[in-house]
Amino acid sequence: MSAVAPRLLFVKSRRASFIELDESLLAERYDVHELYQPGHFGDPRRVLREVLAADVIVGWWASWHTFAPFTLAWLLRRPTLLIVGGFDTAAEPAFGYGYQLGGARAVLSRFIMRRARILMTNSEYSRQELRRNAGIAPEQVRVLYHGIPDRYGSAAEGRPGRLAPGGRPLALSVGVVDSANLARKGLSAFVAAAAHVPEVDFVLAGKIVGDAGSQLRRVASANVRLTGWLEQEELDELFERADVYVQASRHEGFGVALAEAMLARCVPVATRAGALPEVVGETGVLLADDDPRTIALGVREALHLDSGEAARERVLASFSVEQRRAGLFALLDELTVTSRP
Repeated sequence: MSAVAPRLLFVKSRRASFIELDESLLAERYDVHELYQPGHFGDPRRVLREVLAADVIVGWWASWHTFAPFTLAWLLRRPTLLIVGGFDTAAEPAFGYGYQLGGARAVLSRFIMRRARILMTNSEYSRQELRRNAGIAPEQVRVLYHGIPDRYGSAAEGRPGRLAPGGRPLALSVGVVDSANLARKGLSAFVAAAAHVPEVDFVLAGKIVGDAGSQLRRVASANVRLTGWLEQEELDELFERADVYVQASRHEGFGVALAEAMLARCVPVATRAGALPEVVGETGVLLADDDPRTIALGVREALHLDSGEAARERVLASFSVEQRRAGLFALLDELTVTSRP
């Protein structure tokens, strides 16, 4: 008779693809019970019931939704793994981003982080950011890079774009088009850069929220297209068609969309913000700043590079799903061993 799988409580506030991937990987070994809390506070009775029933708790981000589960787990001495990186570790006063700017959110997030048995993040940059912004020593934080599913394989070979006779090159960027991301994700700078490279088509893909799309369209040149929200298959087709992928962010805890584009053999063009240099490595163009003219020059430089295959190989070697799976299981094995009486 096979042993009963340990019961794992998976706490999350969003249904992002990288969070769903972690949950599916953990379900290969554990009896996963999801605690989805999109608001500040969930049902206290359910939280208590789920924590009491769990053998181990895994949570994504130190925020309101993880406060009660991780505090209870700490009081009850349940083993916990908390994954952080991004808004909960950042402090960027220039554009008002990050819990670590101060106030109640900084106090809350630091409290939760210090209650986790193991604290994990997704880049070396975020580990150092925790030291600078939250006072957490690097040796207290584990780094495990995201795993990027390979949906492309050999299908990207022969894609349209600059490889097609007479075809116009395509520069792509992906992100939710909202007011915050116009600056933080560099979406305004990406759109403005298109006017300086009229021979290249610029495509911005992502859900449009509020008036942000209208703001971009008012200043966009004729070679810019905003797609709005796309199904995964449509987005994959864009990744495969694009010659260059631009990530003009001012802060990134990793850069999942950038890594997905690299896996599809796009040549990356990125700022030096956050963890983006860790992702790009030597396979693309790292920009000195996020000025539209600098981005335009970076796009032109990238179009003359033959590093799409190198970009793909970097993601396969450093950011594979297999590495993410093995790393998560190793950390949870450690939790299980250290939690035994």
